[in-house]
Amino acid sequence: MTTPGPRHRLPAERHAHLLELLQRDGIVRVTDLVTALGVTPVTVRRDIAQLEQEGRLRRVHGGAVATTGTTAPVAEDPPRIGVLVPSLAYYWPVVVQTLESEARARGLRTFLRASAYDAADERPILDRLATQDRVDGLLLAPRTDGPGTQALIRWLEDSGIPTVLIEREATTTAGHGIFNSVMSDHALGTVQAVHHLAELGHRKVGIVLSRHSPTSRKMVAGWRTACAELGLTSDERFERLVSIRSTAEFAPLVNDVVENVLASGTTGLLVLSDPEAFAVVQNLLERGYDVPGDLSVIAYDDVMADSLSPRLTAVRPPTSHVARVALDRLQQLMADPSTPAQRTLLSPELMVRESSGPAPVRG
Repeated sequence: MTTPGPRHRLPAERHAHLLELLQRDGIVRVTDLVTALGVTPVTVRRDIAQLEQEGRLRRVHGGAVATTGTTAPVAEDPPRIGVLVPSLAYYWPVVVQTLESEARARGLRTFLRASAYDAADERPILDRLATQDRVDGLLLAPRTDGPGTQALIRWLEDSGIPTVLIEREATTTAGHGIFNSVMSDHALGTVQAVHHLAELGHRKVGIVLSRHSPTSRKMVAGWRTACAELGLTSDERFERLVSIRSTAEFAPLVNDVVENVLASGTTGLLVLSDPEAFAVVQNLLERGYDVPGDLSVIAYDDVMADSLSPRLTAVRPPTSHVARVALDRLQQLMADPSTPAQRTLLSPELMVRESSGPAPVRG
């Protein structure tokens, strides 16, 4: 029979080898066991936790000691957290800055990486975080709707690395479980915005979403809920998708959106995100229309809405809080990987400013 190599040891074999080292030296370090057993730090910590439950050793910072030995702390590198976000521009800098600040305060080391909204691009980045940086946990916002999504999910499941998704959600490959995730409740934020317009007397309202944004799917659910709650008919609703603002199609699409909004008699509009909303506002102003006199506009994201003119009413996702709660959750998983998975939704806030007002009176 072939003897399993270091990376193929069964749990019982790992435990036996760990206890042999402990009996010989009186103390074991996580960093040394990673090399000796050929597994990840997460697996080592899980083995130590199980053996402590059985009363066969005592955990200390950085490793373990025999139950009758010293409990002096063992020197060890701080826990390593891998962070993967789809962009380092616009919405995500706030997430990254909060994570890095919180991690430093908690004695954690972060390894920041950015992808390009592409699951195929994310796999090699995650491979490097796992094998080269040897991270103990992952915080990531992967693409969850592309052709490489299932392969990415399988990688996360097979890696054994505690993982928390940020502003994303995903189910396991078997379809019967979920990944830990922390998200803004974008559906609720959309409902808040539409109800705000209704309270101002608007009956013909619209929504403009990005064709490529994962946030759009959540906002559609909120849009449908709000329209049903307010009893808006199909004639009282305006819906459009636009392309990424960096493409050549964007400006003509904005022009088309404005023309159709005006032709349909729409008086209130919710737009994802701030730059897209301001592009609509600028187009209206250039045509001689007033905001909010002729059309109320609400932006979704509130990254720059308060610094524009007019200052845009906006839905503000709890971005910094999402980052902090995600890090809290990851630390819980790293301490106890058996913790049940959960999805956490955090409520956005509507920031009322100059770009929304009473519905115009039309004859």
